[in-house]
Amino acid sequence: MSRDISDVTRAQHGRTVHHWRRDIMAAFHTWWTRRHGHAPPTTDTSTRPLPTEQAGVPERALWRMRTTVKDEPGSLAALCIALAGQQVDILSLQTHPLAEGTVDEFLLRAPGEIAADDIARAIDQAGGTGTWIERADAHDLVDAPTRVLGLATRTALDAAELPLALRQLLGRCTIRSLPAAPPGGGRAPQGVPVEGALEDTVMRLRAPEGGVITVERPYLPFTPTEFARARALVELDARLGPRVPRGQDVLTLPEGNAITVRRAGTDDLEAATAMHERCSARTLSLRYHGPVGDAHRYLHHLLSPRFGRTLAVQTASGRIVGLGHLLWDGDETEVALLVEDEWQGRGIGSELLRRLVAMAVEAGCENVYAVTQSSNTGMVAAMRGLGLPLDYQIEEGTLVITARLDAPLGAAEGTVGVTRA
Repeated sequence: MSRDISDVTRAQHGRTVHHWRRDIMAAFHTWWTRRHGHAPPTTDTSTRPLPTEQAGVPERALWRMRTTVKDEPGSLAALCIALAGQQVDILSLQTHPLAEGTVDEFLLRAPGEIAADDIARAIDQAGGTGTWIERADAHDLVDAPTRVLGLATRTALDAAELPLALRQLLGRCTIRSLPAAPPGGGRAPQGVPVEGALEDTVMRLRAPEGGVITVERPYLPFTPTEFARARALVELDARLGPRVPRGQDVLTLPEGNAITVRRAGTDDLEAATAMHERCSARTLSLRYHGPVGDAHRYLHHLLSPRFGRTLAVQTASGRIVGLGHLLWDGDETEVALLVEDEWQGRGIGSELLRRLVAMAVEAGCENVYAVTQSSNTGMVAAMRGLGLPLDYQIEEGTLVITARLDAPLGAAEGTVGVTRA
C-alpha cells in the first residue's frame, strides 16, 4: 500500500499543498464552493446566514454574535434593550477593549423563528457596527475560562493538538505552520518578533521550533484578547517541548503475524529512514511524487507533531514497516500512507487509514482528502473501504479523493484481533 503527494514533497517545487490544490481544482468550481462554504459571501457585510439546507428550525436557537460599539456609557445597555425587543436572551457576554471602541461578544438564545438578519439589523440600529453572527451549539455553553483550560490540557498532553486548540479557541480560521527551513529547500518564512504580530485579520506567532504559525480569519478581525490567548497556548507548547502520547495497539493480521500500531514522532526518524531504504523506487514514487532519492529529506517534517499526527506500524522485532500521516493543511486535512513492499497487501494500509480518519473525526474535521495517482488501485480501495461518502476529482493522472466525515465508518477489515498495550 502506498500513497503519493504530501505537503512537504510538493514544497520541493516551491508550492504548498494549498496552492497546488487550488490550481488543479479550478475545473471543479462547484466542489470547491461546497468545501469552502464556511466563508461568508462577498456581499455579506454584517451577518453569516445559515446554510439554506437547514429546514427544521428549533423552537429556541443558540447564536454567537460579535459587534463593535463606542466605548461610552449606555452603549451596551442599548444593545441589551434591542435584544430584549427581539425576545432574545443573553446567556454570556465577553468584552474586548480596543484602541477605539469595544468589541462585545454574546452567546444568545433566540426564538426559532428569529433569523440572523433580524438580530443583526436590531443590533445595527442600536449602535453596533461590524456585526457578525453564526449558529452556536451546546459546546458554546461552556464558560470561556473552562474552555481555555480544557484546550490547554489537550495541548499539554499532545503537541499535535496545538493547531486544533487554536482553531477551537478562535473559531473558524485557517492555521498554517511554516517550518524555519522548508524541507526540500525553498524560501524560509518571514520571521516574527518573540511576542508575535497581530494585523487585523491575521496573527503570526513564533513556533517553538523556530518556524512561524500563521492564523487567518478574513471575515472577522482578531481582538488583542484573542491574540493574547493564542500566544499563551503557543508559549505553553514551547515550554513543554516535543511530546507524543504513549500507548499502542497490538494487531493480529489474517495470516497470524502480530504487529504494533502506535503514535510516532521525530524520535523515530532513524527507523523511518531505514524503512525508506527498504522500499522500492515505485513505492516511494507513488508516495512522494518526486525524486525518490530525496524522500528521506522530508521525514523529519512529516514526523513532527507540529504538522499533524503520525502512526507507525512496527513488527515484533521493532522494525517500522508502515507510516500513516494525518496532515493539517490550513483549513483542510490530508491523509497519506506508506507501507513497505514486503508488507503490502495484508490490510496494514487500510488499518492505518481507518485510524487516521477516526483521529480526524475526533478532531472535528469535516472531511479528509488523499492525493494519489489514478493507477494506485490500493489507495483507491482503501478509501472505498472506509464506507464513507467519497468525491473524486482527476486531472492529468492525478486523483484527489475526498471522504466526507458525516457518516460512521464502515466495518473494519483486514485484522482479526486488537490488544491494548
